[in-house]
Amino acid sequence: MATHYHLIISTLIILYNILSSHQDHFATTPPLPILPLPSYSQLKWQQREIIFFHHFGVNTFTNSEWGTGKESPKIFNPKGLNTTQWVDVAVQMGVSLSILTAKHHDGFCLWPSKYTDHSVIGSPLQDGHGDVVKDFADAARAGGVDIGLYLSPWDRHDYRYGKTIAYNEYYMGQLQELLNKYGSVSEIWFDGAKGPNAPNMTYFFSDWFAMVGELQSTINIFSDAGPGVRWVGNEKGFAGTTCWSTINKTALSIGNESIVDYLATGDPKGTDWLPAECDVSIRPGWFWHKSESPKKLSELLQIYYNSVGRNCVLLLNVPPNTTHHGINLRKRHSTFKRI
Repeated sequence: MATHYHLIISTLIILYNILSSHQDHFATTPPLPILPLPSYSQLKWQQREIIFFHHFGVNTFTNSEWGTGKESPKIFNPKGLNTTQWVDVAVQMGVSLSILTAKHHDGFCLWPSKYTDHSVIGSPLQDGHGDVVKDFADAARAGGVDIGLYLSPWDRHDYRYGKTIAYNEYYMGQLQELLNKYGSVSEIWFDGAKGPNAPNMTYFFSDWFAMVGELQSTINIFSDAGPGVRWVGNEKGFAGTTCWSTINKTALSIGNESIVDYLATGDPKGTDWLPAECDVSIRPGWFWHKSESPKKLSELLQIYYNSVGRNCVLLLNVPPNTTHHGINLRKRHSTFKRI
């Protein structure tokens, strides 16, 4: 009996060794991912850390922040416009993406849109043949900088605003122009801001987003609710003390002021990957004003710590002025280099 027992034990040991040896020939399978995961475009965006915003338009020449929509296009007269200088500043600062306000709330278009004459067509720029968006896109491409575009949904000039179907058709037509004519666009910015006395208007966001994705498959769409990048909930450049990239999109809506705290923190149990972008201006205003000065270096450093240091991308607005120098950050160069 003992001999029979030892034979069984020996056989089992031999089988175990054979099986173990056989299994050693296979690699360990990787674990399943813990969802949600960032897309390639979101991951590339996150690695940029700091990106630039350029508010430029009729407000630059009227000393305003929100234009009325009644400004004459002739006011827009950037003598010696030099978008290459804007890009050179970005390159010197190590910034790889710059976003331009193609149309702000005043409705003035920095490109010759075929859907309105409230644009550079009526300005002195190159006798009405100028195109700031093209100049910007060409300069950025030559300098190795990616571009983003801002197209304000709120339009204080166009007569179609307040007429749901007509204005959504107008807006989508302009989106098509911007995303078809100027090459690859890395980010498109949908601003939820609207004045308290603005006409009631329903935006077809889902249709806009769908069309943007069809025209530019790798683009990041920014808004209060994404779907690529979310607003952080304030314009101070500060994220929540803890700011998660995850959040629940079902709790978000564009232009909803009650969700700003949720936007600032995200949600550790969120089911959607939607990282936050911290937008802030280097000056008190978003557009250039002669009477204003840039923030102190110590302020900029704190903004960096409280945005990039809290898992966000810092969108720093550096508005061009009315001269050919455009953007002057010489005194801030050393700070950016240290960052």
